[in-house]
Amino acid sequence: MSINKYLKFKAIVLFCFVLISFSARAEVSSDQGKKLFTNNCAACHAKDMRSAATGPALGGAQAKWDNQDDLHAWIRNSQALIQSGNPRAVELWNKYKPVVMTSFGSLSDDDIASILLYIDDVYTGKAGPKKADAVAAAPEKPKSKLPLYLIVAAILGILSLLMARIIGMLNEVVTSREGKPERARTFKEIFTSKGVMTFLTFAIIIMGGYFTVNKAVNLGRQEGYKPEQPIKFSHATHAGVNKIDCKYCHDSARRSKVSGIPSANTCMNCHAAIKVGSTYGTAEITKIYASVGYDPNTGTYIQDVQNKSEDDLKAIYTKWIGDKYKESKELASLDAEGEHQVALQWQNIKKSLTNDLKTSIYGPINWVRIHNLPDHVYFNHSQHVSVGKLACQTCHGAIETMDVVQQMSPLSMGWCINCHRQTEVKFKDNAYYANYKQLHDELASGKKSKVTVSDIGGLECQKCHY
Repeated sequence: MSINKYLKFKAIVLFCFVLISFSARAEVSSDQGKKLFTNNCAACHAKDMRSAATGPALGGAQAKWDNQDDLHAWIRNSQALIQSGNPRAVELWNKYKPVVMTSFGSLSDDDIASILLYIDDVYTGKAGPKKADAVAAAPEKPKSKLPLYLIVAAILGILSLLMARIIGMLNEVVTSREGKPERARTFKEIFTSKGVMTFLTFAIIIMGGYFTVNKAVNLGRQEGYKPEQPIKFSHATHAGVNKIDCKYCHDSARRSKVSGIPSANTCMNCHAAIKVGSTYGTAEITKIYASVGYDPNTGTYIQDVQNKSEDDLKAIYTKWIGDKYKESKELASLDAEGEHQVALQWQNIKKSLTNDLKTSIYGPINWVRIHNLPDHVYFNHSQHVSVGKLACQTCHGAIETMDVVQQMSPLSMGWCINCHRQTEVKFKDNAYYANYKQLHDELASGKKSKVTVSDIGGLECQKCHY
């Protein structure tokens, strides 16, 4: 190949590369910015753009940077800009150190512009994350037809009385013509007759039995139950946005009968670093600190916390709440609204962590139980989670979408039995089921296409009722 042809070929390749790069540039848009913000920024910055979280509130941030190129450099590598001595970078570092902002070197100028556009739209109210119905809607229950049945029964009863009265009057006419007059019975006589009273007695017994059995069957069921918890813990944020595995917190679900309620020490694995929530700021996370005796001001656990007075604890946590409020508003001292927020949050901490039986703020959190089976029912989480490989959502619904957890399934015997009839067992290459020779033979011969839980004894009474 000659030099000229080589240069022409190289120029064409370069032109195509530039053309492809230009066409592949991300469009600057608020929608694109929302995606980038969710995937990169939402873990540390509040979504309302007005509250401080692990990082500062982002609303109006652009105006605080004299040079937008410096802002872009800050987003890509904050530590490099701090070391260069940039005044704004140093100011932010002094306020939030030792927390280091994650570097986003892969973001293009268009990506950053989209993020900043989305931040500004949310801050000014033009756009923002829509308040979706975070709790997965419970299946709509069919409306009861009992009122309709009662209305029909009443109409039929009235028609029966009218027909009886009409028949009596016709009989009276006939007997009069035959010379044997017979007086037609009144409504009172018809209603109090032996036949009617027998029918009503029978109907009352049947209806009473129906309601008694129906109420007994539904005893303890609470589908749709959604109680308020002492701490506003959002599964949508933890399991949904941050993709935390259910079994990280409910660790015993894979190795025990019960899934267990995680202790506040599990919460502290993350919240020793993440000290301000994206939705409620300090209001809810401070309850965790108070329950375990952790001082967020110093990052240490309070010595001899069980013997501290309420005033001692109040001084620690109100200082923390007040300092974070001042940081979020960039104030030197608390204003009237700040003082109100501090007092309100402290009152909520006391209300959430204490009750008639637990007067100390320090101590276990009194979570409200939602899913509860009768005492005569045996259910083993590890059997379903570790052996059956069922996802938590199978019984608990789309838990990763719920801000407030509710019971999605009836957890009734019929519901469990139907599940056992339909759920296919992972039989192949599973040593746990090696002794089921007949079923393996039937699968190999084609007599069976699958094995369900009911095939291996899932419908036997003693499996769940000892």
